[in-house]
Amino acid sequence: MQMGLVGLGKMGGNMRERLRQAGHTIIGYDTDPELSDAESLAAMVERIDRAPQVVWVMVPDTVVDPVIDELAGLLGEGDVVIDGGNSRWIHDAPRAEKLARRGIEYLDCGVSGGVWGITQGYALMVGGEEKTVAKVQPIFDSLKPAGEFGFVHAGEHGAGHFAKMVHNGIEYAIMQAYAEGWELLEAASHVTSVRETFNSWREGSVIKSWLLDLAVNALNEDEHLDRLAGYAEDSGEGRWTVESALDLAVPVPAIANALFARFASRQDEAPAMKMIAAMRNQFGGHAVKDVAAGPEHVEAGPGEEPAHPAEQ
Repeated sequence: MQMGLVGLGKMGGNMRERLRQAGHTIIGYDTDPELSDAESLAAMVERIDRAPQVVWVMVPDTVVDPVIDELAGLLGEGDVVIDGGNSRWIHDAPRAEKLARRGIEYLDCGVSGGVWGITQGYALMVGGEEKTVAKVQPIFDSLKPAGEFGFVHAGEHGAGHFAKMVHNGIEYAIMQAYAEGWELLEAASHVTSVRETFNSWREGSVIKSWLLDLAVNALNEDEHLDRLAGYAEDSGEGRWTVESALDLAVPVPAIANALFARFASRQDEAPAMKMIAAMRNQFGGHAVKDVAAGPEHVEAGPGEEPAHPAEQ
């Protein structure tokens, strides 16, 4: 297939490469001209010379609407816009309605995979009409991991981003549990090898996971996480998950507590937050605070590829 891809950052750039490796023609556009294949959105769309013209938008939620508004004037009947960023699900139905007035179809797609997705594949959660999903299924098939799992048509418009939001809320809670366990082990003077204890859980344990593999990667790089400040950001989806739970009267104490723990990390040094920060950096390349560097955020590349890749 041919497809335009708007936003060529950590996720978008890797997705472009994975799709090209699968044989698709991908024309990328980014505000950074060094990353772009086209000098403008209009030039990108013009180079998509097969119908339907499909454009995947991979930008922050705050700038999705301006991009979609511009694309609405460039695309036509039967063309498809996919919002694959971490957008808030409540915005999807209005965006779909806006595009539908011009005959343009819309899908929302939650994407998980972080910096490992280029080789391991991306978990995809899609919302929208079945006929539209069918139009772009080859793209989804190339992005997803090999095997039976990793893709779901979750439901109507908004379902894809809602599913990704819940996915990230679960991620918050799992990471918090690993981090608290790590802090407790570090505090026990009779436990002489916390890193190897974590490492031992990677086989035969009911708590083994890709996040555990990444935690071990982080400990291999910095055994006691001495180089990290106990500070962890939240990307927004944790807040949205808790807000949705309030709206639907669904108790989510583990997710809520994990979110509040991140808030607490910004007030005082929190040892468990070192592990949260380390895992976020491992799977997504998120910025961390280096103790030696003071208050500045610094980027640190992820460690070696985990032995047991799974959905992130």
